[in-house]
Amino acid sequence: MPLLFALGLALVVLLGGIALMPLALVQRYRVGTARRAARRWVVTLNLAGLGFSSGIFLAGAALTSIWVPHALRYALGGLAAGCLLGVAGLLLSRWESTSESLYYTPNRWLVLAITLVVSGRMAYGFFRAWEAWRWGGDSTSWLAASGAADSLAAAGIVLGYYLAYWAGLRGRLKRHERRGSPAR
Repeated sequence: MPLLFALGLALVVLLGGIALMPLALVQRYRVGTARRAARRWVVTLNLAGLGFSSGIFLAGAALTSIWVPHALRYALGGLAAGCLLGVAGLLLSRWESTSESLYYTPNRWLVLAITLVVSGRMAYGFFRAWEAWRWGGDSTSWLAASGAADSLAAAGIVLGYYLAYWAGLRGRLKRHERRGSPAR
């Protein structure tokens, strides 16, 4: 009986997570486009976390390429494209420098594009995985047929964007602090 309860609870949590995904994406967009003060400790923490995450991501993509052809190549390509988008995001952001702090507002259209890349790739990945599992049959593995390499590229775009954006924000914050305006 406890096993049946645990399986039912896991199913409810999974279905609840899927049902709440649109709300999570809307909230991600709202938070991503809000005006924020650049805080040194937040920028440093985010940059360190993204650097660590990118390293694990690339190691995972290298390991995945054992089973999925071109997984590492797609992940590196996505990371590079994301870094270019991050630089574009820095150029398109609105910057406000006050005596208290440096404020920034990310570009709405670029944040929307990144959010749509993630949500579109998730939906398409679920569809391809379902189709590969349902029809099966060919010589490729289910994991490769589900589009795992494409999903790694989409994840690389997101990681690269935020890695470049936070690195550029750190540089802007250092320039702001050198002008005599301390940031918290």
